[in-house]
Amino acid sequence: MSGRGKGKSGKKPTSRSSKAGLQFPVGRIARYLKKGRYATRVGAGAPVYLAAVLEYLCAEVLELSGNAARDNKKNRIVPRHIQLAIRNDEELSKLLGGVTIAAGGVLPNIHSVLLPKAKKGAKGGSVSQEF
Repeated sequence: MSGRGKGKSGKKPTSRSSKAGLQFPVGRIARYLKKGRYATRVGAGAPVYLAAVLEYLCAEVLELSGNAARDNKKNRIVPRHIQLAIRNDEELSKLLGGVTIAAGGVLPNIHSVLLPKAKKGAKGGSVSQEF
């Protein structure tokens, strides 16, 4: 059958994720893109690119969250660590500005007006309140 048909079927099928060197599922993302009707047609490269972007964002958030957990002397990442990681990173904070993380809390912040005044030296530096 020289070159026609499947020939040897000894090849094991490889996933598109492994071909692209990704952990995120390219096939599943392609299915979601088609099912979602975002466009009439979906190119072959679109789900690969989207999977790569999502994987990069997850890796970035997980790395920063792991650092926040280590700073708090914890071995497990909890929503608080994710919140601290995202809000302390300028770009991620801008990207996820309208996102509420459940059980994330808020950034520790005291307004400068509420901080106690720094006391100056006893001689001449302070203005007397007396008239």
